[in-house]
Amino acid sequence: MSDWGRLPDDIRHLLRQQEWDKPHHLRKRLSGERAFPLSLSLKAPSGKQALSNIQHFQDYMQAWKQCRLPGVIWEARQYRDLDIGAEKVPVRLCLSSMQALLAWLGAEAIARSQQWEQRMQPLLAYDESLYPVLIKQLARLEKLRLEEVALLVKLLPQLHAGLGQGGYLRALPLRGVDTKFIETQRVLLAALLNALHDNAIDNSGGLLAWLNCRPQPNNWLWVRPLCPHTQAALGGLPLLQLATETLLEYPLPCQRLLVVENLATGYALPTLANTIAVFGGGANLAWMQAKWLHDKVINYWGDLDTWGLKYLSDARGHQPHVNALMMDKATLLKHQSLMVQEDAPCDTMPAHLTLEEQQLFTDLRDAVYGDTRLEQERLAADEVLAALQALKTGD
Repeated sequence: MSDWGRLPDDIRHLLRQQEWDKPHHLRKRLSGERAFPLSLSLKAPSGKQALSNIQHFQDYMQAWKQCRLPGVIWEARQYRDLDIGAEKVPVRLCLSSMQALLAWLGAEAIARSQQWEQRMQPLLAYDESLYPVLIKQLARLEKLRLEEVALLVKLLPQLHAGLGQGGYLRALPLRGVDTKFIETQRVLLAALLNALHDNAIDNSGGLLAWLNCRPQPNNWLWVRPLCPHTQAALGGLPLLQLATETLLEYPLPCQRLLVVENLATGYALPTLANTIAVFGGGANLAWMQAKWLHDKVINYWGDLDTWGLKYLSDARGHQPHVNALMMDKATLLKHQSLMVQEDAPCDTMPAHLTLEEQQLFTDLRDAVYGDTRLEQERLAADEVLAALQALKTGD
């Protein structure tokens, strides 16, 4: 691009760069926050500039004379250095509307804007006050099929505060709309409903809270009864998968609880009297806040590394009477040849370790033993069995 004499292609490139390819600029232009007219200098040449490059001056004049796009401002200027006297030259582009801008941007931009209009029209027909939020949600709106826009129009009047009555989102009593659609369009729906209901969704804490729907269970943990008595108390089921929320509310029918960090290790546990194992949760220990755990005997078994000790500490933060199992220096030294490197050790001393555990954490973090991690799966099977049997007999 020359320092003077911008050509129509130069202007089109600038418009794309400054308006079309910057989504936040485009949304502000559509919403009126960046008001029209849009003005760009064409950098019309002075006489000396034109004289310095006659060919570019001629190309400049010819290109703009042939341009049939809107908004070109022409002015009369004197070019005595060229011996042509007064000459009308294009000096500025002044676009007064989005339609004028789209004309400059071309067929692809016009087609895209038509897609916006197709998707906005049914929603604006439902409530024209939705226009500002539709502009803000333009990227999501563009991805919708027209059939999905029709679902939105059908869905919006059905949703109201408390509709869920404490059930799950998938159980909402809707007509003509599947509840999975609500899950996939939660962000867009929340934005539209905020506009329709004076920001009530955000003020309620989100769409689920406003609808009075329960969150879908997550943070799953495996639960395995380790003796016939506890299995019978769980309806004869040998293995269950329960959500954190369930374990917070419902006590497990056992005297002893064995909490195991990793999934694979939980499958290998032997028979233990009056014991249920909860395993595979890793860092997910929020369920251990449950009040029903206060009078249970709880043993925790995790990896011998800084994060394993951190999770042990977190468990004790919820239940101070948690006992560590096979997470000591003697166990580490016996299996030292099987240690590996921990990828990203925890560097902050956990708050609920014993003095011996604190020293072990420091030694592992500082690589005193060379390698820094002993996975619980690497412990000798007979030694694991002996440690667990000791729990069974109370030794």
